[in-house]
Amino acid sequence: MSEQKFPAGWDERRVKSLITHYDNLSDEEQEAEDEAAQDENKETVISVPAELLPAIRQLIATHKSA
Repeated sequence: MSEQKFPAGWDERRVKSLITHYDNLSDEEQEAEDEAAQDENKETVISVPAELLPAIRQLIATHKSA
């Protein structure tokens, strides 16, 4: 088995804590967290055809650099 690699500042304990947090939320609590995060970040999640991803990535890069 290969060694786990975590992002900077993360370790196995932190990952397990996060998993436990979300495993213990009700469906309503999970939905409320998702909605709050969207409102806070003014972002949304959508599903798009994979062939559109290059154009979308380019649009995002152009938007960020503007």
